[in-house]
This record gives sequence, structure tokens and C-alpha cells, in this order.
Amino acid sequence: MNETVVTLVGNAATGVEFRETATGGMARFRFAVTARRWDREKQLWADGHTSFYTVWAWRTLAANIAGSVAVGEPLLVHGRLKVREEERDGQRRTFVDIEAVAVGHDLTRGTAAFRRVLRGDPTLTARPGRREGPDAVGDERGRGNAAGRGRRRAGAAAGEAAGTAARAPVGVMVRQEQIPELASAP
Repeated sequence: MNETVVTLVGNAATGVEFRETATGGMARFRFAVTARRWDREKQLWADGHTSFYTVWAWRTLAANIAGSVAVGEPLLVHGRLKVREEERDGQRRTFVDIEAVAVGHDLTRGTAAFRRVLRGDPTLTARPGRREGPDAVGDERGRGNAAGRGRRRAGAAAGEAAGTAARAPVGVMVRQEQIPELASAP
């Protein structure tokens, strides 16, 4: 069967709803895609129309999305396009869904730290909880109070001194080396 496969770049518009089903997990969230165009007269980028999609995911992908995606985060969604029409309250409505094959953070707008999930270990896909109080450092994705940010900055500075990338999470060593073929590239 021929299917329409699309890749969309946008933002998570809602939180991820996750449910366990008889065949495994199911996740869904709304996804907003806004077209951008260059306005020659004003010499700046302008937002166009925003399209909304419902993204559906199943099994392992669903669990990983539930543990990784929050409202407003920039994402890439790759999957099968499904358009359906329904009649509700006497009105015909059109819904556009994406059955996700792959979902990831858009690294042109930020950084991410990948954690491989071991099958059967649900704690690896659980979103880290936020602690309250004066000693709260924040979760491992970089959200927290000033003390936590200070520790991350100190770790990044130590990493720069050791020759590692400044953007690597604290405790992660990144080796930078020059590729000979690219050394002469402009």
C-alpha cells in the first residue's frame, strides 16, 4: 500500500498523553508547524499560518516520547500522514494525524543528551521529577535554580580547560579532533 510519509519541523503544542494498552504503550500530542517567510519590504522573517497535527506513537516510541517531550519543545516528527473526516454536531470536520515512525529534538535550536533505554527498565523513560526547596538543583535536562546552573557552568568551564566541548553535559567527555579532509575547507 502506498502511504504518504512526511517529516515536519515544529513545536510540541500540548503535553504528551500516554496510556498503556493491551499491545503496548500509546502516546499522542498536538504538534504545531508554523511557516516562516522572508518579508523583503520589512527585511525580516515573518510567521505564516500555523498548522496543527495530532501525532500518534505506539509501543517503545510512545514510552520514549512520554519521557522526553514537553510542551513548547522544538521537534522533528517523521511518519505517515493520515487525513480523516468526521461529522460532529452536524458539522463535517477534517483531522490531520501523523503516525510517528521517529521523533527527535530539533538540534538547530538547542542541545539534547541521548540516553539509551534498556528494554524492561521503565525508570529510564520516566521524566525526572522536580524537587522543591532551597537546595533543589533541577533535573538533568538543565532546568533548576541558580545553584544548579552554577554547577553546570563550572563543569562546562572545567571541560573547556580539559579540551572537551563546552556544551556537553557535566560528566560527559567529548573528544574534539580535526578531520584531515575538512581541515583545508573554508
